[in-house]
Amino acid sequence: MGKIYAMGDIHGAHKALVQCLERSGFNKEEDTLIQLGDVADGWSEVYQCVEELLTITNLIKIKGNHDDWFNDFLLWNSHPCDWQQGGDGTLKSYCNSLDKMYYARMSGYTTSLLDTDIPVSHREFFNKQAKYYKDEMNRLFVHGGFNRHELLKDQTHQHVFWWDRDLWNSALSFEGTKRGLFGREHNIKFKCKEEISEIFIGHTTTMMWDTDKPMKAANIWNLDTGAGFSGKLTIMDVDTKEYWQSDLVQELYPNESGRN
Repeated sequence: MGKIYAMGDIHGAHKALVQCLERSGFNKEEDTLIQLGDVADGWSEVYQCVEELLTITNLIKIKGNHDDWFNDFLLWNSHPCDWQQGGDGTLKSYCNSLDKMYYARMSGYTTSLLDTDIPVSHREFFNKQAKYYKDEMNRLFVHGGFNRHELLKDQTHQHVFWWDRDLWNSALSFEGTKRGLFGREHNIKFKCKEEISEIFIGHTTTMMWDTDKPMKAANIWNLDTGAGFSGKLTIMDVDTKEYWQSDLVQELYPNESGRN
């Protein structure tokens, strides 16, 4: 039986993706990869990232907010953010890979790329990303967060799964309070409506706390270590918590700005 890994936000950084897979010794036929969302938007190799991920036999793909934006384009042939917020990297990647034209203008990007140009395998990739994944050990994998006062299946607004930051910020505050009372060795667990042993998220980059390493608050692991900006991509063994990282992504794409 293979190992189980979780990976943070990729944001089009194919070179970083390959480094993480190689450095962790990931076996594409035997191991499982749970990718926490935001494959799209940032660096200019989103197309290559999807192609790479599609070679993994046991892939569990979670929807991120940037993936949702791109999926809107695939559904309606219109991008909700006019290819902003890093979307120009996605656009460039598909235009370059599919030999399509695009040009920049003041408020965004105009392109000859159509939703129907995108390969069927890529359309299915983004269309079938999961809102979240919960395994038999009650470990939850989600891009942003969720309302911990409701059962996962009863969440009123599905977009909370890829947009929420309150869960992470509350966990940071909760842990700070508990550690002050009980000390650093106290086993802190964030209470939820249903049984959840651990939570793995992306979406809110750890670089906001001046680190490109994974962060832990209560029983929540944050694996967005800034691959969309100038940080690194991270892959973690969810059982041992050993992790591996890419080089600084800005160094891998020195002539691009990513989401900076």
